[in-house]
Amino acid sequence: MPADTASESPNVRERLLGVASELFYKNGVRAVGIDLVIDQAGVAKSSLYRHFRTKDDLIVAFLEREDLDFWATWDGVAAEHGDDPAAELAAQMRWIGARLGRDNYRGCPQINVAAEFAEHDHPARRVARAHMQALRSRLTALALRLDVGQPEALAAQLAVLVNGAFVSAELLAPDEATPVLLAAQAALVAAARRPP
Repeated sequence: MPADTASESPNVRERLLGVASELFYKNGVRAVGIDLVIDQAGVAKSSLYRHFRTKDDLIVAFLEREDLDFWATWDGVAAEHGDDPAAELAAQMRWIGARLGRDNYRGCPQINVAAEFAEHDHPARRVARAHMQALRSRLTALALRLDVGQPEALAAQLAVLVNGAFVSAELLAPDEATPVLLAAQAALVAAARRPP
């Protein structure tokens, strides 16, 4: 019998979520069954359902965990460049480029999971959509601080750039992603600053 039955704790939830997150990211959420998560986490099935009512709840928790990590990094970078939006934008592109160059990078978790579900109202798609809307919103705030003619248009272009990079990582060498992102964002900002 798995060891978690003696003392049910938040650690069991974190262990389940950690194992599920790794498996979901590596293999895709549809390819990973609950039994595999339970086996890899070394917990009883009842423990999983005590913390996650359904597999969809576990998928949502995985995406929310990834979301928190992404925005914590974004906010940390933003805090370092509070008075300089151009430097902040370049720094955001640098860490995103570094992320794309990781050995285990398999794309944006939100985009990956959204692609696995056709149903627009699926809970995982709602989390993914909220992530994309947050990205657009943060890029809009940056574009407004850059004092360009059409900040909303620039934010849309930057969002397409970032999301395009997320799904195109395999087209780039690990050391190529950051320079490509930096050059593209610089060109977009320069174009947005030109008079109409």
